[in-house]
Amino acid sequence: MIVATAGHVDHGKTSLVRALTGIAGDRLPQEQQRGMTIEPGFAHADLGAGPIDFVDLPGHERFVRHMLAGIGAGDAALLVVAADDGPMPQTREHLAVLDLLGLGHGIVVLTKIDRVPPERIEQVRREVAELLADTTLAGAAILPISATHGDGLDTLRAALLGLQRTVPSRAAGAHARLALDRSFVRPGAGLSVAGTLLSGRVTVDDELVAL
Repeated sequence: MIVATAGHVDHGKTSLVRALTGIAGDRLPQEQQRGMTIEPGFAHADLGAGPIDFVDLPGHERFVRHMLAGIGAGDAALLVVAADDGPMPQTREHLAVLDLLGLGHGIVVLTKIDRVPPERIEQVRREVAELLADTTLAGAAILPISATHGDGLDTLRAALLGLQRTVPSRAAGAHARLALDRSFVRPGAGLSVAGTLLSGRVTVDDELVAL
């Protein structure tokens, strides 16, 4: 199962993925210096029922094209909303993208709950539920989490396992189709690509066509 993050900038998507997997998705020096995701990042974990791959997507409005490049490969979404800010412009924009893509498998995570009182968490939960009401994610679980202190992470892992059991498997026997996030030329190696395998299998010595 491939899970893509969505949500406003600085709402804790990368920190959440790191807390779940132990892998930091932000690899670029600019991302690490600014504390902001620019390119899609990748992480993985086995929570007990086989691998779950995470695509950590940028939340800044300037990088919405980068978000779109990665979201189409997702089987499910983690819509992340900070409990202190509540729903923000890119929360709504990314939710609209998920809805247009018909992505109906997902979990909403309320992050940074250690920064606010319980009544604020409940207020944001209600606001998010109202936003989801007319979308493909209507009725999705809304889970309060603190990636910093670990509160709620076990509940989130259990929810991801439940999601993994309901998401249809990819067609391993079909033609190999790789959605490209990046393509570049490396000296001595030639054309190199990075992306998500949508169907089929790719093995060493296979010949692929870049379109």
